[in-house]
Amino acid sequence: MAQLIQRLFKRPERKTVLNVGGGNKQIPLPLEFAGYDHLLLDIDPSGKPDIVGDARYLGRLGREKFDAIYCSHNLEHFYFHEVPLVLEGMYTVLKPGGLVYIRVPDILAAIDCMREAGMDDMENGLYMASGTPIMTLDVIYGWSREIERSGQPYYAHKTAFTKGSLHRRLTEVGFIVDNIIAAKENVEFRAFAHKP
Repeated sequence: MAQLIQRLFKRPERKTVLNVGGGNKQIPLPLEFAGYDHLLLDIDPSGKPDIVGDARYLGRLGREKFDAIYCSHNLEHFYFHEVPLVLEGMYTVLKPGGLVYIRVPDILAAIDCMREAGMDDMENGLYMASGTPIMTLDVIYGWSREIERSGQPYYAHKTAFTKGSLHRRLTEVGFIVDNIIAAKENVEFRAFAHKP
């Protein structure tokens, strides 16, 4: 009887989101993940991630471990040929029905914004992030201040995406793409997909 009561009143298992390349836990997760347990994976140990690791080897974490994956401005830090490895790893560790939310720079929008503002200098600020101006140069090649500060090559951008290329990359791995939104205020794409 005690076991039955314990089972009936057991707290339901909380969902877990794997934050891939999120830097540190001081950077808030989007509201979509309110109530989720937050597990951070990052290659840079200085942000004190839960798992110090390279996203190219996500699959080593095991199959179907997480309810959701959040990857903000990290996928572009891999070479074109490495992107499928990272996405396949996400697919492997995500539970069936799980959500993947990916944010990447919108290179074409960055150039359009520059043109619309009449800029002919890639060092002019496009928008502000954490009180710092983000230049067109940063959107294309990676945040120059962080690359200089850290001295780490993994902060540089090595590939870029359009809406179509991001959609194709996700579906080639097996994800069902629910929506890809172009967010002009941050010059980025926000992709929402799930594992069937």
